[in-house]
Amino acid sequence: MPERAAVDEQARRVAAAVDAAQVVELARRLIRIPSVVRPGDPRANEAQVAAFLAEELERRGWTVSVQEAAPGRPNVVADWDTGEPGFGLIVEGHTDVVTEGDRSAWSYDPFAGEVVGGRLYGRGACDMKGGLAAAVVAVDTVRRAGHGLRGRVRLAALVDEEGMMEGVKAFVRAGLADGFHGAVVCEPEQNEVCLAQKGALRVLAVFRGRQAHGAMPYAGSNPLPAAARFVLALSELQAAEQLRTGAHPLLGLPWITPTTIRAPAHGDAQFNVMAGEAQVTVDLRTVPGQNHGALLQALQDLAERAAAGQEGVEALTELVEDRPWTETPREAPVVRAVERAVRLVTGREPRYGGVPGCTDGTFLWAWAGLPVVVLGPGKREIPHQVDEYVDVDELVEAARIYAAAVVYALSG
Repeated sequence: MPERAAVDEQARRVAAAVDAAQVVELARRLIRIPSVVRPGDPRANEAQVAAFLAEELERRGWTVSVQEAAPGRPNVVADWDTGEPGFGLIVEGHTDVVTEGDRSAWSYDPFAGEVVGGRLYGRGACDMKGGLAAAVVAVDTVRRAGHGLRGRVRLAALVDEEGMMEGVKAFVRAGLADGFHGAVVCEPEQNEVCLAQKGALRVLAVFRGRQAHGAMPYAGSNPLPAAARFVLALSELQAAEQLRTGAHPLLGLPWITPTTIRAPAHGDAQFNVMAGEAQVTVDLRTVPGQNHGALLQALQDLAERAAAGQEGVEALTELVEDRPWTETPREAPVVRAVERAVRLVTGREPRYGGVPGCTDGTFLWAWAGLPVVVLGPGKREIPHQVDEYVDVDELVEAARIYAAAVVYALSG
């Protein structure tokens, strides 16, 4: 049998060996462990679900290590080495989930993991305990059923993706992505092959004046008009950037969004007190080709112009977080492996997409230099909503795509 046909046959056999019931059951067990991170509550973190995952992977025969990304917030890293030099693949997901919000608004208990009408419901079903379960079962199936493969796979279940992404940052800083050649990030993207992710800049603009009585504003300097001018100017900057870049084929247009205005910056607001400081938070979502440094300078210039001519008011901007856009070339071996797996498992050509937000893959790409493919089960609009769910068929399809992709990647 020709070599390509033999690899296809092994990928088909391994994908078929993925146990659908096992994927669903593992996802349900993960959902039943609340891993909502609530600031100020030391018990509300990923520790319990990480402990469960570490034990589950050790039981399956993986070499498991735990990395403390932050106090009480452990990354779980599991390794399988074929013993033969070859492709190094990271398969990654995160263990934290966002708050369930008002439980009474849910049709199903957010932490029960109920299957109803072909859907698995619960907080994290889509984002992304479903994808994490699919990855674990898929790669473990390859480890057991594959043969003649070369290279190694590192499963990474990381913390804090919904926050400041301290899990992946600690993972990369510790050298845990070194020596690998590509990564599959299992975020909910409707099983599309996503090769680009938007970047994100979080910027705080501060306008400082002098507090005064509302009846005597002349005794102080009001920062609010400057803040208002700044907010209005953001729409002009956005329009200019959209005209310059056009719509990216996978990501669409870039956006510059003022998200909050706060005055006073600290303490309680009062009708008869003119605040001494106003703050504006700005969320920028960028596309390939935009220069983050230039955008930051443009925001500082806008803030200074907004404050100019208003005596006693000064402006400054502060970068809170910088997450670069990513773009993986189609010719990268990890892309080819995933594309081939999609064709084999689904019988159709891959659908391509772009990630409208950021994922842990942002830092695997930017800091570790890895080609990244984001692919996972679940509609991208469902995360963070009440009655979050993932379609069971899509969940199992993702697991089989992951399994076949590992076979292709480790077949050279």
